[in-house]
Amino acid sequence: MSTINHIENYIDGKWTPSSATDYLDIINPANQDLLAKVPVSNKKEIDEAVNAASTALIDWRDTPATERVQYLFRLKYLFEENIDELARTVTLECGKTLAESKGELQRAIENIEVACGIPTMMMGSNLENISRGIDEHMIRQPIGVVGIITPFNFPGMIPFWFLPYAIACGNTCVIKPSEKVPLTMVLAMRIIEQTGIPKGIVNLINGGKETVDAMLDHPQIKAISFVGSSQVAHYIYSRGAANGKRIQAQGGAKNPVIVMPDADPEMTTNIIADSAFGCAGQRCLANSLVITVAEAKKSFSESICEAASSRVLGCGLDEDVQVGPVISSDSKIRIQSFIDNAHIENAKVIAGGKAVTVKGYEQGNFISPTVIENIKPDGKIATSEIFGPVLGLMHADTLEKAIAMVNKGKYGNMGCIFTNSGPAARKFKHEVNAGNIGINIGVAAPMAFFPFSGWNESFYGDLHAQGAHAIEFYTQTKVIAERWPKEWSRTF
Repeated sequence: MSTINHIENYIDGKWTPSSATDYLDIINPANQDLLAKVPVSNKKEIDEAVNAASTALIDWRDTPATERVQYLFRLKYLFEENIDELARTVTLECGKTLAESKGELQRAIENIEVACGIPTMMMGSNLENISRGIDEHMIRQPIGVVGIITPFNFPGMIPFWFLPYAIACGNTCVIKPSEKVPLTMVLAMRIIEQTGIPKGIVNLINGGKETVDAMLDHPQIKAISFVGSSQVAHYIYSRGAANGKRIQAQGGAKNPVIVMPDADPEMTTNIIADSAFGCAGQRCLANSLVITVAEAKKSFSESICEAASSRVLGCGLDEDVQVGPVISSDSKIRIQSFIDNAHIENAKVIAGGKAVTVKGYEQGNFISPTVIENIKPDGKIATSEIFGPVLGLMHADTLEKAIAMVNKGKYGNMGCIFTNSGPAARKFKHEVNAGNIGINIGVAAPMAFFPFSGWNESFYGDLHAQGAHAIEFYTQTKVIAERWPKEWSRTF
């Protein structure tokens, strides 16, 4: 990594130095070391990437699906062969532990594997004799050039929520990774090169907001896949839709979890702690809000504080570390401000909450796992996506009141319940306004063959990432009605 200086773009099958005048620093969040510099690519470079993708589309869309997926079979094998190097790169630039990095890469591999089933998943439908002598059938065709814009928190997984399905369906792609963590996609792109996939099918462009705007405005890009904050997701959706594009924009979250009195104490505490503090709380499915019901309050508060206090902070590359740094010093300051101002809402910090210095990594962006109790349902801590290792506690007398508190929130990415009661679990999953539901599960992340759902301000669009939704999103349907009158037929 020390030999990397200025990152290049990958356009039309070639690594290309950027003509950008502005470069951004890529910083290791554990120690503030400069890893590389990333260009803020300009509109000209976006045009070059899109033109390459448009040219490649002509032949790629006519390439049989059975041939297209052969490159994905090879990619799955190569990802498995290179998972250690990929994981180390994720940890260096993102900060999470090696185990967490390998976990997200396994999810990427699973999506590649599912997309290999495109010859079946992309099938259409037909009906003979919709009227006498007339048959009708529906086929799926690629939508065209697809733009993919991904966030910092899962640089090895989220691009592959989209990329395998898009190209398997016959589309071509322009990918823009987060400018904070572009090194993982650089390595992934070098691995994609090894599959022998034709030039122009996958193009990598680096940059910031200006680069994104150029993609949103480009007339040849027909669809945009995005993951990020709700504010930016709304912007992506609005601007992209105004330009006639198909959009799927995954936004932020404030994932509540209800703890019932009959929940298994040890299992519940361990799972919620892993969810809330894993990846330093920087994942869109982190449990960030707990609602205890009835007598569950006291016992859970004590056990979760103990779990938070026992977490080992440090560099994700070091063995036994459980919580790495947050992505940047700005994020650290922002998260700490929520903690420091908890008293304004009459909330109380009962675990963590203090500045942390890790020996050997004194400049790192470390936040101690923090638990805050008695937060107000309409306060900033309860309604803001803090995106750090901070868990808020609230209380309700009944399950009905707890569900009402959950449904009052503006997000709808995930909701979870811990209970041994079947009726309580059924009531919860039926009534809660969230797209991903966990029953005694702390991170209800759908497998690759299910869509990554999201409701309310957690998602803008109609079709989600992964599975059948991905096929719907990356294809357009064509319905054909045909008649062949007998008198037109030749006799052979």
